[in-house]
Amino acid sequence: MNTESRNPRSMWLDKMSALEIIELMTAEEEVVLDAVRAASAGLAVAATRAADAFRRGGRVFYVGAGTSGRIAVMDAAEMPPTFGIGPDRFVAVMAGGGPSARQSVERAEDNPDAAEKELRRLGVNKGDIVIGIAASGRTPFVLGAIKLARSYNIWTCGIACNPGTPVIETADLGILLDTGPEVLTGSTRLKAGTAQKLALNRISTAAMVLSGKVVSNLMVDVKASNEKLKDRCVRIVHELTGMSEEDSRAALERHDWDIRAVLDAQG
Repeated sequence: MNTESRNPRSMWLDKMSALEIIELMTAEEEVVLDAVRAASAGLAVAATRAADAFRRGGRVFYVGAGTSGRIAVMDAAEMPPTFGIGPDRFVAVMAGGGPSARQSVERAEDNPDAAEKELRRLGVNKGDIVIGIAASGRTPFVLGAIKLARSYNIWTCGIACNPGTPVIETADLGILLDTGPEVLTGSTRLKAGTAQKLALNRISTAAMVLSGKVVSNLMVDVKASNEKLKDRCVRIVHELTGMSEEDSRAALERHDWDIRAVLDAQG
């Protein structure tokens, strides 16, 4: 597997200075954008499927283990405050459960039955989609989720960093992020992890734009849960209505910090 191969450019990693290590890692990261760019068509399909499911009231399930799972948790967690949606619309299912988001539980990824059990518990159905993420492309936990979803006739996407692997070949749509060998052999939290984060960013953001959760390039359903976000809401209303920032803030306060309500009131 490419992700487990030794990188010829880092064979003398243990002899390098800190600056040399960092410069090498930076140079290697240039591969990531090329890999994501090459996957653009597939990512667009996944985003469209996610938008379709969302508009029908369905859910997007991310399934992963280890670094891939943590990236999934991070992307799903950002969806409610950014787009004003419920926490049950983008759901991260991670091998080992909640504790795995903070501490490695390596053996959990070898249990495909656990993924099937968790998806059943969550009531996965034909209105949902399942996106499996695995740098290796062969993680049993992820494969278990894809297998169950397909048995329910649920659309699936598999994202991996090695070509010809089961996660890519088993899913309805396989997306390859070909990031090659890591600077630190097998440490897929590096290039592979970065590519996976970029991929999920693209799928979820494009899906929400397609679902009407954005006006121009502004997040009009953002939840004003702290002062920073209240200030952002003020700027958004100011930009979209032309009202002064003072009037924008007053209007938001009258409408319980609901940007859409303010826009509707302005006609």
